[in-house]
Amino acid sequence: MDISKDYFIEIPYIISNLDGYYIRSSILNAIKLNLNLLNGKLLDLGCGKMPYKKFILENSNVTDYVGLDIETAIEYSPEIKPDIRWDGVKIPFTNGEFDTIIMTEVMEHLSDPVRTLNEAGRVLKMDGILFFTVPFIWPLHETPFDEYRYTPFALTRIFKEAGFSEIKLYALGGWHASLAQMLGLWVRRSNMSKRKRRYLSILLKPVIRYLINKDSKPVHFGEGQMITGIFGMASKSIVF
Repeated sequence: MDISKDYFIEIPYIISNLDGYYIRSSILNAIKLNLNLLNGKLLDLGCGKMPYKKFILENSNVTDYVGLDIETAIEYSPEIKPDIRWDGVKIPFTNGEFDTIIMTEVMEHLSDPVRTLNEAGRVLKMDGILFFTVPFIWPLHETPFDEYRYTPFALTRIFKEAGFSEIKLYALGGWHASLAQMLGLWVRRSNMSKRKRRYLSILLKPVIRYLINKDSKPVHFGEGQMITGIFGMASKSIVF
């Protein structure tokens, strides 16, 4: 995701971060909630700068962390590079090599998500877990390689087509969080003068905080709901 500051773990609620605060916080919270599912040898698929590597290694049973990204991926940092690059077709690992796979904000960039998930399933152990997040409310980014915004129904179908039998999906945020995120994006990224942006950011900061605090994530996905994004877990064999 194209966020100007690198706040992934320690995420400050400051004016300059009103656009990225909720999405980063909700992803981190989703990871925290599921640390018990992350273990053994982990593949960070579409890893970028591997922002959660240190946190996961220090707070889970993951013993080996491997970052994999496509050969044409954007270079976010000259200091941090993927451990391995791939051609986007065949993941260069053996069958069942990984206990865990994570894909945070990656799937929206996949031109053929079923093909990529098939490969992920191939290198994942039969009882392994794939943890993922996808955005729903987010601007076009990394264009022209921004392909999809997923509904939970599309995600379920795609994972099943890729051979996963156990899929659990959860909302990252509901109606109030959706408005909070949109206000943050609007005030920090839309076209306006610096003076106006500063004034409106100060004005909206407590409003956005209020909306985040009031948010209630939907338990089930149904007609008329609004979500900021989705996180989930998928497996080929186990119920979790």
